[in-house]
Amino acid sequence: MKAIQISAFGNPLEVTQLVEVEAPGAPGHGEIIIDLEAAPINPSDLFMMTGRYGYRPELPAIMGAEGVGRVASIGGGVDHLKVGDRVLVPYQTPCWTEQVKVKADWIEALPQDVDVHQLAMFGVNPATAYLLLKDYVDMEPGDWVIQNAANSAVGRSVIVVAKMLGLRTVNIVRREELIDELTALGGDVVVVDGPNLVKQVRVATDNAKIRLGIEVVGDKAMMSLMACLAPGALVANYGAVSNRPFAGLAPHLIFSEMTIRGFWLVHWFARAKPDDIRKMYAGLIGLMKDGKFAFPVAGTFSLADADKALVEAAKGEGKVLFDMSL
Repeated sequence: MKAIQISAFGNPLEVTQLVEVEAPGAPGHGEIIIDLEAAPINPSDLFMMTGRYGYRPELPAIMGAEGVGRVASIGGGVDHLKVGDRVLVPYQTPCWTEQVKVKADWIEALPQDVDVHQLAMFGVNPATAYLLLKDYVDMEPGDWVIQNAANSAVGRSVIVVAKMLGLRTVNIVRREELIDELTALGGDVVVVDGPNLVKQVRVATDNAKIRLGIEVVGDKAMMSLMACLAPGALVANYGAVSNRPFAGLAPHLIFSEMTIRGFWLVHWFARAKPDDIRKMYAGLIGLMKDGKFAFPVAGTFSLADADKALVEAAKGEGKVLFDMSL
């Protein structure tokens, strides 16, 4: 079967190969075989290919970390699924390929009437948003959270999940044309970053005490975000899309007793029990079914067009997916 793999770390366009690999074989006890339908290219995939991610897979390695497909065969002890069910590929399963074998312990059948491309992007970003909002600060309905890069896939997910939890969001963007779009998605306040950011946020929230900031840009954006937060607030950082070290003012940390915490979904899955994972996705799937998660798609490509797909993904203008039906 076909797969996209790397045999060295470096420029994704230079290290990517379309290869033939062995099929995974028959499922064992508690396992299923999934025929892949679609899998996105995430920024983390590109970082991993360069060798700058949080871990390096043993080479050669098939790429991809999330996707969706249909159950092709079922091993013993799996009674909650049937052949033909559409299911998520478990996070961190290399899935830029045609077929995978995985444990079925937490996997549940997905709705059949939801767009397959949107489902392919359901495993990582909504989960990240949910955990950022639930695991760091004890929030009550009506509380405010502020985030930068609000137009990213995680940022859009934060807006949707916050609405589900009764939270209000301040969403920082860098382009005015995104204001109406994110407001329509459910963002309570959408502001363009700039020198008057703090004043904008205070006016828009009526000087609310914002106790959670979600940061992913890095550089001076961290400092701007911290200036909008209340004393004792927490900043949850899950990336650095600027590729620059984040900057912050010591007084915000010292005199306001702020905390900066890193978030990596890999860590959560490593310690989560199957029931934890199942419950998390069960709380989010209704939003997907209702069309609340709607990530812009910049293009879909076959595995054979990996070079074109990677070029498009590097632009950062929407998600790019591999569609195994092409």
